[in-house]
Amino acid sequence: MRATYLAGLLARLPQPVQFIAVGGCAAVTHLAVVGLLVHFAHMAPLVANVLAFLVAFIVSYNGHALLTFAQVSARGWAVVARYFAVASASFAANELLYAVALDWLHWHYLYSLAGVLLLVAVGTFFASKWWAFRPR
Repeated sequence: MRATYLAGLLARLPQPVQFIAVGGCAAVTHLAVVGLLVHFAHMAPLVANVLAFLVAFIVSYNGHALLTFAQVSARGWAVVARYFAVASASFAANELLYAVALDWLHWHYLYSLAGVLLLVAVGTFFASKWWAFRPR
């Protein structure tokens, strides 16, 4: 019952707030995977970031398809492909900015990634809304 109530509450929020909620879940997933891979697998942060992107994509796509852009009923492999293109372009910007923050600014790898994720999210919202999840 609580899950149904929470889903109804989330569905009534403005779309940008829904995007932030889903994006926040995906970002936390992304950060957690990077942190776990760097700490426990001793993986380089930029390499861990690639694997974390793929895991976070699953969270992000499903959250946006089922909540943020649910009202347009854009579903199917074509939507997945378009959203993957948007997410991949965002990830390319993410990886470039992340490398700059790590190599030039010498910020902590998790703080750097958090800042980059926030910056890239704005472009991702508009590309998702106007192209990836736009009904055909």
